[in-house]
Amino acid sequence: MASSKSVVIAALIANGAIAVLKFIGYTLTGSAAMLSETYHSVSDTGNQVFLLLGIRYSGQEADRTHPFGYGKSQFFYAFLVAVLLFGIAGWESAKHGYEAIVHPHPVTPGTATLPLLNVTIPAVWVNYIVLIGAIVFEVWALWKAYQGLSKQMEKHDWTSLREAFRKTSDVTTLTAFTEDSIAMGGAGIALIGVYLSRVTGNPVYDAVASFLIGLMLMGFALALAWQNKRLLVGESLPREDERPLRSLVADWEGVRELKDFRTVYFGVERILVTADVAFEEDLDAETINQRISAIEAALQEREPQVRKVYIEPEVASAV
Repeated sequence: MASSKSVVIAALIANGAIAVLKFIGYTLTGSAAMLSETYHSVSDTGNQVFLLLGIRYSGQEADRTHPFGYGKSQFFYAFLVAVLLFGIAGWESAKHGYEAIVHPHPVTPGTATLPLLNVTIPAVWVNYIVLIGAIVFEVWALWKAYQGLSKQMEKHDWTSLREAFRKTSDVTTLTAFTEDSIAMGGAGIALIGVYLSRVTGNPVYDAVASFLIGLMLMGFALALAWQNKRLLVGESLPREDERPLRSLVADWEGVRELKDFRTVYFGVERILVTADVAFEEDLDAETINQRISAIEAALQEREPQVRKVYIEPEVASAV
């Protein structure tokens, strides 16, 4: 949890500063790509605020109305990030870019005076400086997010980023990592678009860059929404990770039949396990209770994400 929070705070600082600088660049040059990047960074900043809220609420203790705690809060707030922030920002960016393509505005040189230094420079240089600075900031934020994701990969023996994306329940770190990667890509696209429009005098490059940034944001919104939807509706452990837990119970001494076995995430790295188990008929109640306690402890030792285990003794199926 502490690792996820530090990743989000790093991204919040970077994106907040970048959003202000990009907006200044847009007001000086009227660049469509810079406006899209402003939308992008504002949405990124709001993203971090929502993720911090999710981290805060997910840490609340269980109570009568939420007997398994508030762990799914992170899934909910990350889902809001996808729908309210990236979806809207992506749509507005794409729409603005499309309008700029259909109704291009002439590229105007313009100048800007740097505060304190009292030096006048071409306004487009402000865009270059801001976008290059944004890329540098995003590299730092991305590195922090990658470190958080790497710790998870090492902890769970995941061998690739693809496997981590498919299996992780830590949507906070996953969102920050993906968002920082896309932010770097968006800044790069904007930089190319602004440069080409400046060199050629054709505003279409800047407009196309704005449109592409919008499409990229909307694509990420869909991917993030899908990632959180699977956890919100109650996803189980992947089959290959659930299989050894199922075998552990089925092969336990005194177990005659495993009638049902289920796993579900109820928070970040918090798994609930339920099992209907038929024990040997000659075992008394006390012995069965001892076996159940031993199985619960073994499951939690085998998979540290398992926080709750409920085993229900059953009658064996008739042969």
